[in-house]
Amino acid sequence: MNNKPMRKRLIIMGAAGRDFHNFNQVYRDNPLVEVVAFTAAQISGIAKRRYPPCLAGSLYADGIPIFEESELENLIKREKIDQVVFSYSDLTHAEVMHLASRSLSAGADFLLLGPERTMLSAQVPVIAVSAVRTGCGKSQTARWLSKLLRHQGLKVAVIRHPMPYGSLEKQMVQHFATHEDLNSANCTIEEREEYEPHIDMGNIVYAGVDYGLIIEQAASEADIILWDGGNNDFPFIRPDLHLVLVDPLRPGDETTHHPGEVVLRMADIVVIAKVDSAADADIQKVQEAVQMVNPKATIVRAASPIALEDPEAVRDRRVLVVEDGPTTTHGGMAYGAGYVAATRAAAKEIINPRIYAVPEIAEVYHAYPHIGRVLPAMGYSATQLKALEETINRAEADVVVAATPSNLVNLIQVNKPIIRAHYEFAEVGQPKLSNLVEQFLIRQALMGRELCALS
Repeated sequence: MNNKPMRKRLIIMGAAGRDFHNFNQVYRDNPLVEVVAFTAAQISGIAKRRYPPCLAGSLYADGIPIFEESELENLIKREKIDQVVFSYSDLTHAEVMHLASRSLSAGADFLLLGPERTMLSAQVPVIAVSAVRTGCGKSQTARWLSKLLRHQGLKVAVIRHPMPYGSLEKQMVQHFATHEDLNSANCTIEEREEYEPHIDMGNIVYAGVDYGLIIEQAASEADIILWDGGNNDFPFIRPDLHLVLVDPLRPGDETTHHPGEVVLRMADIVVIAKVDSAADADIQKVQEAVQMVNPKATIVRAASPIALEDPEAVRDRRVLVVEDGPTTTHGGMAYGAGYVAATRAAAKEIINPRIYAVPEIAEVYHAYPHIGRVLPAMGYSATQLKALEETINRAEADVVVAATPSNLVNLIQVNKPIIRAHYEFAEVGQPKLSNLVEQFLIRQALMGRELCALS
């Protein structure tokens, strides 16, 4: 008689990031479970791949297939799935429960894995930057912090939340120090949006799929790790200091999205960003929400000043605005820095990109109807990048204002000038974030002299 227990059959719901990390940390070498499939959402073109054997481990000689999330119920029934593990970010609480309802009604349990089950430890101190929503300003905050730390003479390793949208085998451990590294890795626009600004500052960025190996390499080469989070996810690394951004341009979102509410409750420091753009009443509303949810956190305020390369090139012109893709899609923002910059520069007209959108871009507008008179910088594939190029070239505009952190000039050929716009980070009032970081560095024995605050 065979008394060997049956392996519990699982599906991991994801979007090419948290899902792979959860598998690696909790399930890869677990003989009591069998991950039958991943499902994919949010990002176009990431399904119909396989999680390869070299990453999946000895229990998965053929790897693990990845299906579209729309196939969830059929997969549960056909494969006799016991559990569905939800593993991606920036969904409303209601949307998460709709996915739970789909899973439960099809016959499976529904599970969430928490930070303590999935965070790794590093051999050096870790500062993590998270947010309650996509598009709060994590990237410019992380860059500002890296400058602050390097000014103190520390060697900083920036570890970015994963974006493995290409060959998973080749993206196991990634190390980006130059633009040539980005080209060699065939990085998408979305990857370049996060990596390019760090590289331009002289930072080395680590990313990929296997964060156990990534953290080990980064820790061996740095005095401190800076976790630059994605969406509103909680860190993959256990932070010694955890910063979480909230957005007064979206008051109320502090507790409406998963796992944004989780990171808010975890925060050591909460940064109220964009106070230079938000209404005083909304700033106060957000501050009161933070104090109610996490009364132990220190609250600081920060501005997000927008820089436009050449305002005179925009003045009295017909402008096509290209915005950061994730911020305006699953981040829920109708517009971003590009629209604000073009308006402030007295553009004659901000044209409606929908009129000129080719089918691949029109699909994005259909999926995200909240998007305003801006063009999301979509480039998850060569086809999508070509569609972006064609849409820009078809547009009857004098100039393009591009607020994607990736330099479009290096990626596509367009028939009109591109003027870049971008957010930065600036401290506002007291307490200052720089002083709080200084105190942290003293506690970690990483500094023995006053840190020069940067603004």
